[in-house]
Amino acid sequence: MTSATQAYTYAAPSSLVDGRLGLATSGGRALTGPAVAPRFFSGVVTQAAPAAAALLGVADVALARYHQPQARSWVRDPVVTCNGDRLRFESFSACGGVYSRLDLLGGALDGEVFDRGTTNVDVNAPLREALARVGARDPLHLGVGLDELVVTTMDGAVVEKKVPLPERWLRGFAEVQVIASRMDQRGELAGLAAVRFLRGLPKKGMVWVTPSGRDLKVCDREVAGSVRLAAPNRLGTLLPLLRFAKSLRVYGPADAASSAWELELPGMRYTLVLSPERWRGFSGEGAVLDDLATDEAENDADVVGMLLNFEPEVEIGLLADRAGLPADRVRAALTQLGVAGRVGYDLAEAAHFHRELPYDKDNVLLLNPRLAKARTLVEAGAVRLEGELATVTTSGGARRVSLTDGSCTCEWWWDHRGSRGPCKHVLAARIAVRAAVEVSR
Repeated sequence: MTSATQAYTYAAPSSLVDGRLGLATSGGRALTGPAVAPRFFSGVVTQAAPAAAALLGVADVALARYHQPQARSWVRDPVVTCNGDRLRFESFSACGGVYSRLDLLGGALDGEVFDRGTTNVDVNAPLREALARVGARDPLHLGVGLDELVVTTMDGAVVEKKVPLPERWLRGFAEVQVIASRMDQRGELAGLAAVRFLRGLPKKGMVWVTPSGRDLKVCDREVAGSVRLAAPNRLGTLLPLLRFAKSLRVYGPADAASSAWELELPGMRYTLVLSPERWRGFSGEGAVLDDLATDEAENDADVVGMLLNFEPEVEIGLLADRAGLPADRVRAALTQLGVAGRVGYDLAEAAHFHRELPYDKDNVLLLNPRLAKARTLVEAGAVRLEGELATVTTSGGARRVSLTDGSCTCEWWWDHRGSRGPCKHVLAARIAVRAAVEVSR
């Protein structure tokens, strides 16, 4: 597994002093262009205690390794995006299997927005301790950016963190937004019921959660409409927030594999998305591959990307009209932009949102080796189309692909049966079919 190196450079450490929370920002992008230390927001957080606890939860996920825990070496800082009417804080676990996001909505913020964009924020050990002490009646003034930073230590010295960003982490962010966009709500519990349910979950193992009237029931096997929950302890950052919870919403895809858990808090939402297994990171799920394999996706992404302005909600229909593209190509373009770290997905609003992460858009193929190998097979003339079947000839022998159900005779397909996206042979066959259709026009 290869890694890129990301340098977080802060003019000073973040701090919380006398009710003033100053979050130091690192290099990022704003509407006004690239910024060394962008300034996004200054104002009051009207619900101090849940905001502090939820921000601490996002930071905890960034430090966590749920699979094979080991000595902590993961120091990646959360990402913050200002979408104008809200602030979104995001992180990914070291093991790549848990994604977290805190959305501070307009109802929790009262202040001035200076710019929109995305950057990393410093969450250091002293700040974590201070956030843990914020009480329900404490005032909280939040500044995202240097001008609001209250510097109490290090005399304003520069803070620099150089950390690796492994491929699985980068790919995981891309996969999560595609997987989440295919989920629907499976159940909802009000405050006290949500508390009882989450506190009653087992800590280990595999369970399935299914709606039962107005309640949620835990089963030891999959049933119709259930959501898989592997290693329930990965929901641990929800527990300190239960005293503020208004409701809990559970989401799942059609295959009951991944799951999403969303706590509605006063003026904000805290969301966790879990991979299908404790040991299984999102990076290998392959949800993005079909969209990336289309010939138009890269060029369409350039067009659609220019139309994004850090909106809190990206409307596909509006984008399609503005870009002059059909909706399915806009969705494929959003997937391409997601791989470049430029798009996330909000389950509560069933909509994409614009943000920027430290990805190199030119590395899309490198971050998706199955797609790169599929294109190599097509270019080598290894694909022969035969009606609803295709034969893909590789160094390991000929593989038979069904174009109707996406099955293949390779070991990858027999191991995963499509649960982790298409294999390179299926991708190659689909690319060849599209090319043949284009030639026939």
